[in-house]
Amino acid sequence: MSPVMIRLSPVLGPLTARQRWRRARLQAYSWALTGAYRLGALHPAVWRLVARGYHPALDRVAARHARVACQFAAVDVPAYRHFLRANGAEHARGLADFPETTKQNYAGAYDEASRCQEGRLHRPGVIVDESSGSSGKPYNWVRGPRELKGIYRNAAGYIELVFPGERLFVINAYSMGAWATGTTTGAAMARIAMVKNTGPDLEKIADTLEHFGPGYDYVVAAYPPFLKHLRDRLDEAGFPWAEYRVRGMVGGEGMTEALRDYLEERFEEVRSGYGASDLTIGMGAESGFSVRLRKRLATDQDLRDRLLGPGEQRLPMIFHYNPLETFLEVNAGGELLCTINTKSCLQPKLRYNVGDEARLHTLAEVRRALGDDEYARMWTDERMSLPLLFLFGRKDSTISYMGANLYPQDVEYGLYQGNPHAAAINRFCLSLEELPGLEYRPVINLEVRGEVDRDDLVAICRKGVVAHLSAVSRDFAESLKEDPSAADLRIRVFGLGEGPFAGLTKMKNVYLMKDA
Repeated sequence: MSPVMIRLSPVLGPLTARQRWRRARLQAYSWALTGAYRLGALHPAVWRLVARGYHPALDRVAARHARVACQFAAVDVPAYRHFLRANGAEHARGLADFPETTKQNYAGAYDEASRCQEGRLHRPGVIVDESSGSSGKPYNWVRGPRELKGIYRNAAGYIELVFPGERLFVINAYSMGAWATGTTTGAAMARIAMVKNTGPDLEKIADTLEHFGPGYDYVVAAYPPFLKHLRDRLDEAGFPWAEYRVRGMVGGEGMTEALRDYLEERFEEVRSGYGASDLTIGMGAESGFSVRLRKRLATDQDLRDRLLGPGEQRLPMIFHYNPLETFLEVNAGGELLCTINTKSCLQPKLRYNVGDEARLHTLAEVRRALGDDEYARMWTDERMSLPLLFLFGRKDSTISYMGANLYPQDVEYGLYQGNPHAAAINRFCLSLEELPGLEYRPVINLEVRGEVDRDDLVAICRKGVVAHLSAVSRDFAESLKEDPSAADLRIRVFGLGEGPFAGLTKMKNVYLMKDA
């Protein structure tokens, strides 16, 4: 076995009397708080009350529980005990004293059992999920039955709040393999709705809608690009959208407002959730208010400066999150750290850095930035008072060009906004091409389906992307002024499964192919 594949497998070993006493006290305190959270999610109606009645004073309780979670793991989780000693932090007391954990320094360095409470993995009801392998190597993540029940309760409470309906019918179009999102979504939705787990099968979904008819409140759960494929497929078949009530719940990757607008030409509304296989499902979720706030940020640089920092040009996703269950921090590098507070987490996640860039604000801070009048106009029926996560996505998800960072989300805006050929675009990815003289140009690779005028498609896409990048990126706009050839974005068009898209079977799109 290669040395990089060897993972440590420390055991808990005997505890001293002092450690046993400390473990018992911390365990009692943690279970008491976890029990209180669980009462708040016993029924979707109670969950709604918590989401609507959250007070910023509870942030201190959440922070204390995150610290207790770290302290408890220091005596109860073999891998974490070893990790703290290796980093000289075995006597850490304050939350900031505990070092960050990552996929590289923790999850990839220790085996699954040693990262579990008491070093014990095998228990009835444990579910093993697998991450997508977007980092280059698939990882296994385990979740216990108590942890899963909490996830199910939270997801069910959110759906009933955001997608109300008397006859909810969830069509689960996530992958049904060893992926956290698909299996978890199906089990969670079954608590409050009729569910059909079709997986990402366009024909099955079309048949399901036709078979059961328009008498239900449909919610289709899928990755954002797949929801676009579904809209395009149903349009081609002449689906009677006006007779149906169909809404979309997406996750797994970011979504631009251009894509949301395109989808909401057919779907009544589309809302997104935030989670990570490394951490938990449903860490954050959109509301009508957060969507309106994001659209406002897209056009108001002053508001963007106040909430995101001076000169920030990117447009983040915006989610509500519950600090009592997932306590979030942002480190000095602007990266998100997450601690799962609940004691029911089989593999404790402690100040875990998944690599996402983010900002955090309370609802009161956002209200002050907007002003009371504007805030009141943007408020929506969900009335969620939970704090807000402003998520930019993975820190390294860019291609540098002419001094500017190009983000896939910004490219997507330009491809879809006002494009009459949008339905023909199956997916896209970015790469860099070396030209003679060691000059580089970004390449937008498009995978298209059906017959389309490729020259017209390329011209419209290039114009749209350049226009959008010029509007949102000062660096790119300045590059255009200094060198008009910066607008020479290369666009290559491929058929299904051709070129850089050959052999790609993942449901999540791969947006960066720097070696293409």
